[in-house]
Amino acid sequence: MSSLRTTFLALSRNRNLRRFCESSRLGHRLCSRFVAGIEVADALAVTQALNNQGIAVTLDSLGESVTSEVEAHRAAEVYHRILDWLANHKANAHISVKLTQMGLNLDPNLAEAITEELTRHVRSVQSFMRIDMEESRLTQVTLDIVRRIHARADLRTSIGVVIQSYLYRSEADIEQLLAEGIPVRLCKGAYSEPPEVAFPLKSDVDKNFLLLARKLLQSPQHHALATHDEALIQAIKEFARTGAIDPGHFEFQMLYGIRRDLQHSLAAEGYPVRVYVPFGRDWYPYFMRRLAERPANALFLARNLFR
Repeated sequence: MSSLRTTFLALSRNRNLRRFCESSRLGHRLCSRFVAGIEVADALAVTQALNNQGIAVTLDSLGESVTSEVEAHRAAEVYHRILDWLANHKANAHISVKLTQMGLNLDPNLAEAITEELTRHVRSVQSFMRIDMEESRLTQVTLDIVRRIHARADLRTSIGVVIQSYLYRSEADIEQLLAEGIPVRLCKGAYSEPPEVAFPLKSDVDKNFLLLARKLLQSPQHHALATHDEALIQAIKEFARTGAIDPGHFEFQMLYGIRRDLQHSLAAEGYPVRVYVPFGRDWYPYFMRRLAERPANALFLARNLFR
């Protein structure tokens, strides 16, 4: 792990810097590259714009580790509003949810109850919800909650989960998820993890990503492969062609504000592309993790800020 990545991940947990950035005009200017806006309306406008370009969306109302049950229900209410809007406008979009925002750190039963209620709403409007993965200490409880909700016959097609290729355990997790028919979004992982649980070298993370992607492509479910790495994307495309796997059987996912050129070129080639669109006032931790994932983003932001 590079020193810059380590620094940005450490800064993502700095409360004083977070308070300053989230309340300052400069902070809002900085985050606008990777965050669709502060209000729900901002994210919905971006959703319409992307849909008009032939690109699907998954919406993330930013916020993590709520401190009260009231906050957890308030966070869920934002998603309920989004689901109604998506249904009314027939948008090509669904939602991505973090369980700590639903109260996981307060009470796993609370988080599961709120998430199940959200899943029922998702089902009623014929949409889909992906449960984001957070730090490795939460991997097992997150998977347990998703598996229990997915096991309910009336909710089975409405929920999926994220798996991170930098964790050693991910191959075994994917084997279990595939056996149960749970849709997966595969990503590399954006949290600071010790070498006891995660591959420390990028080359090993990439190698595992491709291994897991191939497993997903050969399964009957529709999965999402989340990467901006052109070498990995090319390898995935080649594997799909060689195996006669229809491009519509899977989708590429990318982050809002990153590699827009690649998003559009893949869509033009006929591959389904979905952009992860985050929004909200609690944008700072997400923003810093994006800088940690690719420190070159910091140089890009600085260049544009001074320009």
